[in-house]
Amino acid sequence: MNPDLNLESYDFELPSELIAQEPNPSRHGSRLLVYHEDSGEITHSYFSELPNFLGRDDTLVFNQSQVFPCRLLAKKPSGGKAEIFFLELKPNETGNYSCLIRSNGKKAIGDQFLVNDLPITLEKVLEQTFEVSLPESLNLESYLEEHGHVPIPPYIRKGEDSQSDKENYQTLFAKIKGSVAAPTAGLHFSKELLARIPNKAFVTLHVGMGTFKPVTSESIVDHKMHSEQFFVDRENIQKLNQSKNIIGVGTTSLRVLESIYSGENFPEMSDWSSTDIFLHPGKEVKSIQGLITNFHLPKSSLLMLVSSLIGREKTLELYHEAIKEKYRFFSYGDGMLILRKGWGR
Repeated sequence: MNPDLNLESYDFELPSELIAQEPNPSRHGSRLLVYHEDSGEITHSYFSELPNFLGRDDTLVFNQSQVFPCRLLAKKPSGGKAEIFFLELKPNETGNYSCLIRSNGKKAIGDQFLVNDLPITLEKVLEQTFEVSLPESLNLESYLEEHGHVPIPPYIRKGEDSQSDKENYQTLFAKIKGSVAAPTAGLHFSKELLARIPNKAFVTLHVGMGTFKPVTSESIVDHKMHSEQFFVDRENIQKLNQSKNIIGVGTTSLRVLESIYSGENFPEMSDWSSTDIFLHPGKEVKSIQGLITNFHLPKSSLLMLVSSLIGREKTLELYHEAIKEKYRFFSYGDGMLILRKGWGR
């Protein structure tokens, strides 16, 4: 098998102490590894210095999706603990809500879960998700804002959120509610740093359960991404089409750009669309000249996405350099700026 398509080729050893449990006290104080593909040069810097690495023709593209507190801690009528993890804020055509459920024992249609006095009834058991019903009078979005927990990943404090996560696990430019995980590359941008970025464009992709789904197939081409909803308005499409160099901020922004890029420009969108695009070596990325991204989990689809830009071997080489230099990894960790061949010309 081509090693670029073999799951085991994306494994690496990461010391547990490099998994960031808290964000940097200053958003732009995180470290930044800069890689120039043209020269092969690697520079160790900080996000506060990011503008110094950008050209005047560079446009940074941010995902403005907002994380909602989608986790509810529940109980079974028997008293057993359960967790209901809502994947969407709006019901489907049958009036049910898509979710994940964590509890002991087999789950069956009709099962009830209680959050305080709120009854949640299991209506449908699907292959990987569930559908539940809620009282008709309930406004789920308002209820979650009052009672929901921030969906921080399990590698951060074993998934136990704190009050500070409500602010820390959200970008400052988040605008449209709908994600169950933060577009973490955007977490590094403080108000001061954003003010120093002259050319900005915004897309919206609501991060869904695909962010949790590990790649398990021996051949990565057999992996199927979950579909996620996205939209780019006319104003931002025009900005993209007027841009000489596009730098994606985060893997979610790149997935939007690559999903709509025609090969020549970015067509206007009349409505929301969905994408299940899976970028990996062998898939040519044409929509961007650079990417800002965090350091991702071993064997993850996000690591494969980065490898589609600069190759698997170079990506792992940069990761090993980051480990040697004790960069902080994953959602609350440090980041990397990749400037691809031809950037700035």
